[in-house]
Amino acid sequence: MPEPIITITGVTGLPEIESGHDVGALIVGATRGATLEVLDRDIFIIAQKIVSKAEGRVVRLDSIEPSPRAREWAEAYDKDPRMVEGVLRESKRIVRMERGVLIAETEHGFVCANAGVDASNVEEGTALLLPEDPDASARRIRETLGASFGVNVAVIVSDTFGRPWREGLVNVAIGVSGIAPLIDYRGQKDSHGNALRVTVIAIADELTSAAELVMRKSAGIPVAIIRGFDFEESEASSRALIRAQELDLFP
Repeated sequence: MPEPIITITGVTGLPEIESGHDVGALIVGATRGATLEVLDRDIFIIAQKIVSKAEGRVVRLDSIEPSPRAREWAEAYDKDPRMVEGVLRESKRIVRMERGVLIAETEHGFVCANAGVDASNVEEGTALLLPEDPDASARRIRETLGASFGVNVAVIVSDTFGRPWREGLVNVAIGVSGIAPLIDYRGQKDSHGNALRVTVIAIADELTSAAELVMRKSAGIPVAIIRGFDFEESEASSRALIRAQELDLFP
């Protein structure tokens, strides 16, 4: 049996996204404009930033009144107190504030730098927040793509996270629709016949990281199509990727 071939294709031609835009419809238009064929079981990887912009998750910094805590932290580490306050407001809990780094848990359950609040690739004086419900965002876009192309596709909303004990950033899945985010190999055997007991692969994260190879922050390509990966269809949530706090060895 021949080895499967997996391809990753960037979708170009999308306009600058603004509040109220229909991201799914714009992706359909850009895909057709680039004469890209969409096949059954293609996987669309979509950058969180265009989803957040379309959903109006942009906040003006001059509308934020920093708290004393935000001002103290900002002064100590030469930060914008309005940005710090924005992070505090988007946080369910602060995991660590140290050496100018602010790690927070969001209401979604993500543990990441600055609670996902980002001031890059947005108008000066504004900041971008994560979608309120990235799974719902992925689901709406998937419905539009499926209806427009007449095929069954999967959608993953991606964002860039750091990693404990590793340098460099990677793109990970923060919203999924139509694909199981995890592959559970427990109970199967490896090539030497040993039983696998703990191996659960975060396939949605792996696909998302692979897509970054063509999306690239500097390339301005917010959407990629992955073809050829045999995934399990599912309506599971991206929350399956979040480790329960009671299982965390480093809470």
